[in-house]
Amino acid sequence: MKTLSETWFADGYIDFELKKYTLLAYLQEVNKYFGENKLYPQLGDIIFHYNNLVAFRENKKYLQEQFPKKLSMIQMEKLQMLYEQMIEDDELMQELEEIINFSAVKIKSTISNGTEIYEFVETQLNIFPVGIVPLENTEGYFFLSGGSHMRTRVYQYCLSIFQKQDEKYRSIKTEYIDHWDRSIVNTYESIKAELIRRKKDLPNPAVYCIETELNFPVDETLLPVAKRSLVRYISAA
Repeated sequence: MKTLSETWFADGYIDFELKKYTLLAYLQEVNKYFGENKLYPQLGDIIFHYNNLVAFRENKKYLQEQFPKKLSMIQMEKLQMLYEQMIEDDELMQELEEIINFSAVKIKSTISNGTEIYEFVETQLNIFPVGIVPLENTEGYFFLSGGSHMRTRVYQYCLSIFQKQDEKYRSIKTEYIDHWDRSIVNTYESIKAELIRRKKDLPNPAVYCIETELNFPVDETLLPVAKRSLVRYISAA
């Protein structure tokens, strides 16, 4: 799909009409994916662009703390110089402000389209433990079953805590293990038992099941939403 560079609004010739059509072409494609119920990576990408525009407008350090891997030092310095030039050049300042204000409104509207899908999917997830959950539940497995299919995807997960400013957050790393077709004899409990037999490094794992009746794309939507929902579920337990 069409993508925007991290500093697209400041790249090349700074012209409102040019940047407007560049942005609208990008958002049209993003909305096409949303129309297919495919959220990621598009949703994360447009949220980044919105935050970057707002940060530039407010003369912050372009989300250096929030997105340390997104903008290089060269890009950061370029934006800083551009901001200083914008302050000194009334015509350039007006053009950039028009680009940024227009773009922020359009991107925010597209974000709303994506978050509506995200929130809907979130409400359609049913999370529950499989068997007894050990006291140490930061590492284990989760099962993901979507739609009317009996196929269950199995992932290994590991939770970690990181600190941003004065707040602590939890992140999740996952690895796809395998899939099972459930049956009368091949239940969630039997899948858990098979995993314990196979992988000796986790003799007493925490195991959770995430079910939904939705037939949405797994990798682009169900899996990302399920991962974030599982983090909240475990954190609240």
